[in-house]
Amino acid sequence: MKNKKIVAVIVLLNIFYSIGFAQNTEQSKFTLNDCILLALENNNDLKSSKLQTRSSSINYKQSINELLPSLNVNYNIGVNDGRSIDPFTNSYSNQELTFSTLGVNLNATVFNGFRVLNSIKQSKFNMKASEMELEEAKQNLVLQVTIGYIQILNSRDLLDLSKSRLTTTEAQLKRLKTHYDEGVGNPVDYTDMQGQYATDKINIVDAQNNLEAAILDFITLLNLESDSEKDFENISGLIASDKYEFSANDVYNEALQNLATFKSKQFRIDAADSGIKVARSSYYPEISFFGQLNTNYSSAAEIFTETGSSIIETGDYVTVANQNYPVLQNQKQFSGSKISYEDQFDNNLNSVVGVSVRVPLFNGFRAKNSVQLQKIEFEESKLELENTKLLFKQSIEQAYNNMESAFNRYHILLEQVIAFEESYRINEVRFNNGVSNIVEYISSKNNMDGAKINLNKAKYEYLLRVKILDYYRGVN
Repeated sequence: MKNKKIVAVIVLLNIFYSIGFAQNTEQSKFTLNDCILLALENNNDLKSSKLQTRSSSINYKQSINELLPSLNVNYNIGVNDGRSIDPFTNSYSNQELTFSTLGVNLNATVFNGFRVLNSIKQSKFNMKASEMELEEAKQNLVLQVTIGYIQILNSRDLLDLSKSRLTTTEAQLKRLKTHYDEGVGNPVDYTDMQGQYATDKINIVDAQNNLEAAILDFITLLNLESDSEKDFENISGLIASDKYEFSANDVYNEALQNLATFKSKQFRIDAADSGIKVARSSYYPEISFFGQLNTNYSSAAEIFTETGSSIIETGDYVTVANQNYPVLQNQKQFSGSKISYEDQFDNNLNSVVGVSVRVPLFNGFRAKNSVQLQKIEFEESKLELENTKLLFKQSIEQAYNNMESAFNRYHILLEQVIAFEESYRINEVRFNNGVSNIVEYISSKNNMDGAKINLNKAKYEYLLRVKILDYYRGVN
């Protein structure tokens, strides 16, 4: 019974896995939003921008940490052989000895012309600028994906039109072949139609190549595998009955408010302004507290203990009644013992506490030149923002003019297609009934097909211009 349950569970898991796998493999049709999400997740350039933003965030945190005092511990141990200074007695020693030192240093800046505070502000503005640049990269990527997606739809529609042209030509070719085989009609009609058939096949090859190239570029943008088989859904509402509801000036004003490009440039200006204040801090004195705790050890250090005394001759003499008597001296006896590592570190401990004041008097005009350079950077940041505004204003006006042109061209071409379709219908009936010749038929057919191709291009060009204007407005 237990084995049957296990088998049943395994069967169910296999069924669920098969269903899930089938769903994953069948989900090959993507919307524009799906492609945008894939690009935002996979695009390498965007990943690089994210890393730069993380670096700016870390730099900002580090600038805040500069407010904290510095605390360092130094420890070393070594062996010295030959003439050296004994760290215990500070006298010269000519023997091998082991030495060790330990030091703890504390330094806290009290005032430095507000350099740290202004550095924090500068790092914060740079971090916000980096965040806006990341947002700018996302907006640019969304636009690139949208353009690539529209290019695929355009190329795919052109391929469909080319196939439709071939189908129509093939039907006529079959009809004319029957006449040609039966010796009915002008044989030139059949050979001319063969030439037209070959032309239509070449157009399909070119259209297919353009579609594959567009898909390859698009897949590269999304950082997907090149062998990915993807289909793309059409975008609804390609052409509105009314013109674009916003003016070029409206688009530009919204761009100033919404685009991350302008925000990042403004943050760079604020950062450069803070940089001037950081540079000016070099004019002010710097006040700091410091403290030190030091000790040392020497293997030559000894402690002596009195063990007794003895009377010894000093080598001097005194004369009494012409008799020399040696001078004696009572000399104490000592025995030496090594001082332990722990005791020396405890006995030799010393501390230092103080205030340090550094007053800049002359530094080769470095402070002055640094301030001047920061002011130049500030002016360059302002100029870059103004140039960006001017560039965007020109681009928006050009995009708006192109949008209006595409809209008007689309509606004119729509009328042209209707006219050429009617002309082709009449010429097809006349040609099939032998009233008109092959030249008139092919000419009429090419006029209609060319008008449809131009109409399709105008449709997608209008959509592209609208998407570009929406990008400028900050609308994804």
